[in-house]
Amino acid sequence: MLDNEIIDLFYERSEQAIMELSKKYGSVCRKVARNILNNNLDAEECVNDSFLGAWNTIPPQKPNPLLTYICRIVRNLSVKKYHANTALKRNSFYDAALDELEYCLASPANVETELAAKELTLLLDSFLDTLDKKKSHYVCAPLLVFRFHIRYCGKVSDQ
Repeated sequence: MLDNEIIDLFYERSEQAIMELSKKYGSVCRKVARNILNNNLDAEECVNDSFLGAWNTIPPQKPNPLLTYICRIVRNLSVKKYHANTALKRNSFYDAALDELEYCLASPANVETELAAKELTLLLDSFLDTLDKKKSHYVCAPLLVFRFHIRYCGKVSDQ
């Protein structure tokens, strides 16, 4: 059926106009909506709403290229639906991604503490190298106990 015949059916307020419009341009309209929304259900809803929009607007208007007219309606409705779906409060995709990264993002160890620990180790090693064997045992034993105390308790005691 030609575009002029479909428009004439709209002017007659015949429901056959929507069926003919769907037969002729339904697949194109669904493709436009699906490319914008990436969701078949929302795309089908926008296509149906665009047919209703054409039903409501064609009697006063007479679109010359019917395909362009109906695709513009589909595009506008799809973009509105896309913005509604991806509104800040409704778009939980990023919330889920950040929840997955929660354990990776914040770490108690940082570069400064690692560098300070390495510098302290180098200073202690250089100090222990200056001592003779017997004196180094007297110094190493308390350091070893202190090291394991910090490792297992996580802090230096107040005593």
